[in-house]
Formats: sequence, C-alpha cells, structure tokens
Amino acid sequence: MNTLDKIREMIGLTDLRFFNSASTTRTSLGFVKSLFRNGEDSAAIERDGLQGIFNYHPISEQIVTSGQPSPGHFPLIRAAGFTTVINLAPHGAENALPNEAELVQQQGMQYLHIPVAFDNPTEADFKRFCDAIDAAKQEKIFVHCAANMRVSAFIFRYRTQVLREDANTAQRDLHTLWKPFGVWAEFIAKA
Repeated sequence: MNTLDKIREMIGLTDLRFFNSASTTRTSLGFVKSLFRNGEDSAAIERDGLQGIFNYHPISEQIVTSGQPSPGHFPLIRAAGFTTVINLAPHGAENALPNEAELVQQQGMQYLHIPVAFDNPTEADFKRFCDAIDAAKQEKIFVHCAANMRVSAFIFRYRTQVLREDANTAQRDLHTLWKPFGVWAEFIAKA
C-alpha cells in the first residue's frame, strides 16, 4: 500500500463511530499506526512474543484472537501449540500478508481463510466460522483479522449463541477491543 492509499484509509476513519469508546479509539488508531510500519522488527517479536501482536487477546486456553500477525509471529504461534490459524480479513485488507497461507503451512499449521467484508458481515460468513471452529475444537486455534474487530464480534456471537456463555462475560472481552457500531452492532445483536 502506498502512502496515498494509507492517507485515504485514515480519512475513512474520520467516521466518528470509530471513536465511540476508548477501546474503539485505541484499536482504530493502533490499526492506522500498523499501516505505517516498515518491515518486521525481529528484535521486538523476540522480545514481546505473541503479546506483541496488535490486539492480542486470549479468550481461553484453546482460542486466542488478534489483529494481523507479522510473518515472524507464525513460528511463535506454532511453538505455542496452535495447530489452526483462521483469518477473517480479506486478502485486500490494508495490512494483509499476500503469502499468509504459505507462511502458516510452512509451520505445519492448517490455514483457513474466511474473508469477511468489514461493511457486510453475513450469516454465511458466521456459519463458515462456526464450522471451522467446531472442526478444530479439540485443537488450539489462533483467529485473527486486520485489527481484531471482525474476529472479536464473531467470537462474541460464537460464545453467546453456540457455546451459550454469559453475554456479559463475552461482552467484556468484546468491549476490551472495541464497541461495535453500524452493521457490526446489528451482527452481534443476532446472538
């Protein structure tokens, strides 16, 4: 992505809903910052480990969510015992890795890509997500998107609708990352 495209992306974030809570503001600004990262900082990856991935957020012993990992994070994800990586960001997402499937498979992990349009999460997307989680539920699953906004909403619905977990508990995790608005508020209301 060139500088002009990065500026256009930032202009898109002038939608005031991206600042509807402290957590949404932090996530939105952190995402913009990630667009200007030049290359990979292997010293930072080694120092910070998985916790250095943008919006890294463990849900349970089995499921961890985050924003887009760097290429150097995938060996750490594997070393932590994860066997499946699910990516909800479209290939065209601003910080997407064009060779992510290859990077994940080189580590001996399964890669599942369910591209969810940020402006149009669908029930078909959610069904594919549930099927993917259920297929790997005996394993450790690492789920990410560009900023952990798509994923946190999907995980919220999965926890409340499929696992029947307490909505307040799941909402605390969701609101740690952002407060969904627009189509995302509608999406999680279906839980």
